[in-house]
Amino acid sequence: MTDQIDMPRLSRRELRRRDRRDAIIAVARRSFLASGYAATTMSSIAAELGGSKGTLWSYFPSKEELFAAVLRDATETYHADLLQLLDSRGELEPTLVRFGHDLIRRLTSVEAIRLHRLIAGEANRFPEIGAIFFELAPLNTRKLLARFLEGSMERGQLRRADPQLAARMLIVLTLSGCHQQMIWGSTNPPKPEQIDADVAFAVDCFLRAYAPEAGKPAPSSSH
Repeated sequence: MTDQIDMPRLSRRELRRRDRRDAIIAVARRSFLASGYAATTMSSIAAELGGSKGTLWSYFPSKEELFAAVLRDATETYHADLLQLLDSRGELEPTLVRFGHDLIRRLTSVEAIRLHRLIAGEANRFPEIGAIFFELAPLNTRKLLARFLEGSMERGQLRRADPQLAARMLIVLTLSGCHQQMIWGSTNPPKPEQIDADVAFAVDCFLRAYAPEAGKPAPSSSH
């Protein structure tokens, strides 16, 4: 009976705390993207939130941890969606094509490009933010893709190889076109035909490089 009485009160408190945490992350994200990592301070974030710096520190003991929370918030939904997209029950090539389209669309968004430039511009002075970004974004994406590719190798759809290296190759190929153009200054979002061409090129090269060994065709269930 006590548990039934206490749980609603605890749930409301936790909900308020979660809402406050989300508000902090939203303000911090805007500040990091607009002003950069160095120029963003915990004091300025607390002032915009209208609370004390002590309250902010109770949620995030350092700017580094707050930056990690901003990145985690930005990437968790994508990685959850990616798990659904990389469905081992689907055909290999269409799945890789969907992965490529989704990756380019997300990474050529205005916010993603701004974040990439922020990391590249400040990682030399603040190597910790480069490490945080790499761990939470590119490396996590590579791990999820590698897990999918490893399953494809086990099913005979791809030749046996290091799945981590295979994932790295596919991602690099996919991002070598319009994404690179935007990183280095293009202000025009990629056109659908550009994305189609980049993905087709990447998947074709990848499947040629990792084609099953002669005499070991993929199981019929993969077609």
